Amino acid sequence: MPLGTDELIEIERVLAEAKLDASSLSELRRRFPQLAVTRCDASDVTERPFRSFPHFDLHLIDGCDRCVQITTDPARAIGILLAARSTGP
Repeated sequence: MPLGTDELIEIERVLAEAKLDASSLSELRRRFPQLAVTRCDASDVTERPFRSFPHFDLHLIDGCDRCVQITTDPARAIGILLAARSTGP
């Protein structure tokens, strides 16, 4: 099921206010149980983010062709990857 415009807007709202704790991940999983939601460190991802927020880069996960990969196409997204960015010391 592809990500729709309304879902992307809601995800962006959550991430715009998110802190670097597990609450934003839990909130996204609660609101979007049909999506795979994963978190990693931003240094683990080489692809450009779909969107960037104060504490996270948002990447879309494409799993349509058997192999999981990052996509910029919401119509192919089966999940999201939150890449946590360090905000300094």
